Amino acid sequence: MIRKLENRRWKVLKSENILKLGPWLSVRQECVKLPSGVEIPTWYVLEFPDWINVIALTKDGQMVMVDQYRHALGETHYELVAGVIDPGETPLHAAQRELSEETGYEGGEWSLFMTLSPNPTNHNNLSYTFLARGVEKRRDQHQEPTEDIGIDLFAEDEVRQLLEQGEIVQALHAAPLWRYFAEKQKKQ
Repeated sequence: MIRKLENRRWKVLKSENILKLGPWLSVRQECVKLPSGVEIPTWYVLEFPDWINVIALTKDGQMVMVDQYRHALGETHYELVAGVIDPGETPLHAAQRELSEETGYEGGEWSLFMTLSPNPTNHNNLSYTFLARGVEKRRDQHQEPTEDIGIDLFAEDEVRQLLEQGEIVQALHAAPLWRYFAEKQKKQ
């Protein structure tokens, strides 16, 4: 039996916002005290808005993926549709908006598939992955000026092959896809 974890919260002795980079990133420096009594004088927390990802399947079973250049890696890779949850927006609404904007696909049946922490060591946000079944192409892609997003449709076995070959490198996209395929395999 899996034991229930006790939350061993750290005590914040001092907290100071030291950097704010627009709506996307803030940095907080804290002095913290662990339950053991040990003090860590400098701990950094990166504050991001929450994010969403979408595993989208068309009515005929194709998986809607995107491809984007990611400057930090200097590479273009396949990814799930993803984005930021805007202030006042629900995770579901953000997911539906991002799928429509990035690909033009809309509709279908939506459910929350999983919630992950990008890096609980020093990130304060969550990433929500939604499963959208039966989506349809209803409009043209509407990209922001800073976006250069390709739209790709794959059979499920092709996406599994991309995962196995390391072609989907975004961890917050690979994890939900691996879970999707694991659950699908269990049902067979």
